[in-house]
Order: sequence, then structure tokens, then C-alpha cells
Amino acid sequence: MSNRVLIVDDDPVQRRLLKAAAERSGYETELFQDGRTALARLTDPAKTVDVVVLDLMMPDMGGLEVLEHMRTAGISVPVIVQTGQGGIETVVKAMRAGAFDFVVKPVSPERLGLSLSNALKTSRIGAVPKPSRKDAGFQNIVAASPAMERVISLGRRAAASVIPVVLEGESGVGKEMIAHAIQAESNRRNKPFVTVNCGAIPENLVESILFGHEKGAFTGATESHAGKFAEADGGTLFLDEIGELPPEIQVKLLRAVQLGEIETVGARLSKKVDIRLISATNKDLIAEVKAGRFREDLYYRLNVFPIHVPALRKRKEDIPQLVRHFAKRFSDVIGGNRLRSVAPDAMALLTAHDWPGNIRELENAMHRAIVLCDGETLTVDLFPQIAAQVPGYSLSVPDSAAEPRAWAELRSAVAAPLEQARAVDLATFDPAASPEHITPIGAGVPAVNAVTPEGEVRPIAEVEEELIRFALSFYRGQMSEVARRLGIGRSTLYRKLKDYAINPDDPDREAA
Repeated sequence: MSNRVLIVDDDPVQRRLLKAAAERSGYETELFQDGRTALARLTDPAKTVDVVVLDLMMPDMGGLEVLEHMRTAGISVPVIVQTGQGGIETVVKAMRAGAFDFVVKPVSPERLGLSLSNALKTSRIGAVPKPSRKDAGFQNIVAASPAMERVISLGRRAAASVIPVVLEGESGVGKEMIAHAIQAESNRRNKPFVTVNCGAIPENLVESILFGHEKGAFTGATESHAGKFAEADGGTLFLDEIGELPPEIQVKLLRAVQLGEIETVGARLSKKVDIRLISATNKDLIAEVKAGRFREDLYYRLNVFPIHVPALRKRKEDIPQLVRHFAKRFSDVIGGNRLRSVAPDAMALLTAHDWPGNIRELENAMHRAIVLCDGETLTVDLFPQIAAQVPGYSLSVPDSAAEPRAWAELRSAVAAPLEQARAVDLATFDPAASPEHITPIGAGVPAVNAVTPEGEVRPIAEVEEELIRFALSFYRGQMSEVARRLGIGRSTLYRKLKDYAINPDDPDREAA
């Protein structure tokens, strides 16, 4: 069956051109001349739509209003917006409203075809629908560990009041999901939930985005903007990465929290707002206060009810539950329900990994594995990036004789091939070709001396240079591997090669 594209444009000529271009690429089309009738079509559950091509400038109901109604109704169909006004302000508004892509009239058939193709890929692979807000309570948080049970218990207590909450924890642990759950189980569940990532807003726009501005308040303010506080009036405002707020904005936030009113940029009078404030940070706010980067009075206003969300490596019990959850979620959308199980060695591998990127990293790894999986079972070979990091962890298992069967399978499926590759490296390494001061120890494995022949400790720069030369020889000039093994970025490695005049093709020779 062909994919169905809704084309919404009040210009009949544009509708015909877009219809011809879409059908040339193999899509079925439906044409609408206004946003209201198109929105009615999108809310019909009996008829599916794969992509919407939406004009922004239409009478009665414009494209931005259609996008807002789609977001409110939970319609997750990707939208490609088009307009004859290609200003950056229009682009930003459309993307903030949830548009997938942006094209300027007149769009070429090739550009439209590429955008439609990318939208469909995102719809079916990359943008798996998330639970709607009404279903986002604590009962839908996947957890089995005592640490997360405590988080959920505290979250439910917080939901019963309007007490300010600060969610602490590393990036990717699920702080925003906890915030949504607090909102969903509070008496504001049917009110707005507005999210602001304080670390992603340009410093010169923070005040305007949070508190709004009047038309003409500054250069480029061609119309009034309500601001996030006003958008969240009656509901919940979630300030993510609050530790990134500039000091001058912290003063205005303190006033908003204390008095329940905001000062819109360019307005003569303050405005009352009724919001439930939830903040989140991956920083130690006490340390930020001591360093003078975060106001102490604001800290005590916000940190009334702190909830610490632990890193995934500290709640290993949750990993199998999350693996099964993501396997079902992605399989339902991508794999057509074909996936039936996760192999024991794969589950052991995923449980062993420390997940520095936390749940977000696990979610991405599972997403990739489901896309690559051709059978009914997720196997360990679908997680090569994770497997490369597991042997060091598996060595910490105290009693190999007492290991569960899954660990034994993990050793043979993952650790053994990596150990074989390491053996090849050692077999092909020539100690005679190593630079001065490198001496072999134990089974031909070389080491860098830290002491001079006179018995003095060598300068750190000298040892670092020698180690880099050795790593280049050992990994035969594979720069990505050298950087990874040394624990530095490629750009840092190249800078050090330049500093030490090392020739990467022949580390024993000076660079020309």
C-alpha cells in the first residue's frame, strides 16, 4: 500500500504542484484548502495518514495553529511546513511547534521527495511514539530497584501538593519523565505542561523566552510573545538544567517564585501567574552556590523537595526490565511484533554495562538493535559497541566457577573474540622496534619506564610523548583506536602529535 500524504494549502496552483510532485515519488495524496478541514481529517482514527505537507500562511486557521492543535491532540504524524516567507523567525516558530522539516515555496520535486522520504523514515524508525501525558503517571515508569521505588514514592508525595521540586541526577536518567509523572498524578493533570531546557537557550534570549516580551521591546521584536511562564499558567513549568541560567535571570526567577508574578520585557506592569515549578539539574547546586554561579536565596526557594534520580549503573535491577520494555516498544513499531525474546548472553551483556549515558543510551542501543535484528531474538552480536567495553567489567566477577550460565555464554560470545584480537596485537608487536626507554615486561608486553637511569622520576611530558609514540606503534597508526585507548579525543591527539612533533605514519621519526 502506498504511503498517504495530506497536502494542505489554500492556493489551488500550489496544491496541484505538490500533488504532482508527491505522486511522482509514489505517494497517495489527499488535498485540503484550509487547516480546519485538514485537522478534522487527521483526527479521524479510521483513516491513517503518514505525512502532512502544511502551508503556514492560510486564512481562518494557519499552519502554526494546526500544529498546535495536533500537539494538543497527541497526533504524532510528521509535518513538513512550507511558506513563501523564509525568515529565521518563521523557521524557529514552526520547529518549536513540532514541524519535522521546513521548505520554502516554490519547492522543487526533488527537495519535496527527499523531505517526504526522511519524514517517513523518522515516523517508522526514529520517532517511536511516546506515551501521552494522560498515561504518563508513575505506574508507567519501568523500575524494579529499591532506589527507583523510593523515587516513585517521593514523586507521588510531591504530586499531592504544589511544593517546588528539584530533580537531581545525571543526564539521561529520566528526570523529565519523573516530572511528567508528578504532573499526571496531580490536580493539574489536565493543565499545560511546559518544558524549558535552560542550557539550550542563547543567553540573550533567555529572559524573552521565559517571561515574554511586548512588540517593539527590542530590535527584531515584531510581535508580542507570551513567554513560557505565561504558557504554563495554571499548570506546570519544568525548567531543565536550571544550573545553566545566567545570574541576571536568576534574580527575575527568584521574584517569580516568591511573588507569583513575572515582568514581561517591555511591559510597564507585572503579571500574575499560577504555576507549579519543577526544576532539574545534573550539577551539584550546592557546589554551584559556593562557587558563586548560583544564587543561594534562589537555591533555597527551589530546593524545597529534592528528589535524587540515581544513575542506571547504581540500579542494575532496572536494566532487564528496561530492556524488555524497549524491545517491545520498538518491535511493535519497527519489527511488526516479530521479536519474541532477548538472548541470555545479550541480557547479561546489557546488564554488565555501566551505561554512562544512562537510560537514553540504553534506549538508543535497543533501538539500533531492533532495526538490525532479522530474527525473533535479540542476540549479543547486535550490540558491538557495548560488547567492546564489557570484558573489563566481567573480570571483576569474583568466582568464575560460580558464574551463572549467562555469564559463561557471555565470556565465549564476547570476551573470547576480543582476547583473540588482543593476542594478535601482541604477536605482531616487535619490541625491538620500540622507542628508547620502552622495555618489555612479562610475556613480551612492553611498558614505559617512569624512572631515569639516574633514578629520578621522568618529566610527565616526556612520559606522555613516549606513551603516544608507543600507542601509535602498537595500534599501527589507527588514530581512532589510539585516541580511544589513551582516553582522549581525536582532536586532542592530533594537537599532541603537533606539540611533540610526532610523525603518525612513523612515530619513531620526527614530523617534517
